[in-house]
Amino acid sequence: MIKLIAKKLLRLFFILIAVTAITFFMVNLLPGDAAYNIAGPDSTAEEIENIRKDLGLNENVVVRYLNWLFKVVKGDLGESLLARGLVSRAIVSRLPVTIELLVLSVLLSLMLAIPFGVICAYKPGSLIDKAVSSTAFGMMAVPVFVMGIALIYIFSIHLRWLPATGFSPISAGIFANIKSLLLPAFTIAMVEWVPLMRVLRSDMITTLQENYILMARSKGLPAPYILFRHALQPSSLTLITILGLQIGHLFGGSMIVETIFALPGIGRLLIGSIFGRDYAMVQGCILFTTIAYVIVNFAVDMLYAFLDPRIRKQMVDGHG
Repeated sequence: MIKLIAKKLLRLFFILIAVTAITFFMVNLLPGDAAYNIAGPDSTAEEIENIRKDLGLNENVVVRYLNWLFKVVKGDLGESLLARGLVSRAIVSRLPVTIELLVLSVLLSLMLAIPFGVICAYKPGSLIDKAVSSTAFGMMAVPVFVMGIALIYIFSIHLRWLPATGFSPISAGIFANIKSLLLPAFTIAMVEWVPLMRVLRSDMITTLQENYILMARSKGLPAPYILFRHALQPSSLTLITILGLQIGHLFGGSMIVETIFALPGIGRLLIGSIFGRDYAMVQGCILFTTIAYVIVNFAVDMLYAFLDPRIRKQMVDGHG
């Protein structure tokens, strides 16, 4: 396991370097000038040039990236060009909102995926299986921003059950906090639960053909007990893997959802920083997102290897 962990950590290190480098160079190609945004429309060319020199924007992009990387190694994410504050402080202040949104989205996705996946696997090809599968594929084709607007119209404008925008911190009360995040989280969950349901359905159909399941049925055990006690756990390995891979989709969806619902999270901070050409803030947000993504996938790999010794052996031997 030590060898396995070392190999995974080394691979994740190179992934971090590659993602941050590509992001840095792509942000540098964006049209516009951060110095101009800071100086304002009434500034002179000399003032803009002085700001560029002070911020080091006149240096080669490779030199700027290496300087940023050396600071990150020391724990310094830099200072925001626009807000004139520490990038790390801005990310930490918005982190709870994004974490709450993602956790609630995952919970809602599983609450939809597991029951429907089990039901469809129990009666494949039935009317309910076809209805759920057709509805799921239809939801998967809907962009997250369209889903968000539709849910706002239904639950905020028409029914007036949930707020359309804004965020209530936990200090304002648990109920108010969850109420402000329920609609954004449901927007993400309505798109992300489909692949989870599909892989669970497929794996459980195979599991239900195993001999121990047939023996459990011959003993007269209730169908719900067989499904959730004997069949669900061995059918959940692929579900766990897909859930880990979906973290990237969740972060991408959270950027759009936080903007639509005016949530003060990291996704909205990143979008605003891109438009403002705030390079340090963009790099800080991308770095945090990448680290979170690789850590979650690393944890999923370790859990997967722990649950299945065959996979652990393949990983150690270099085949995983």
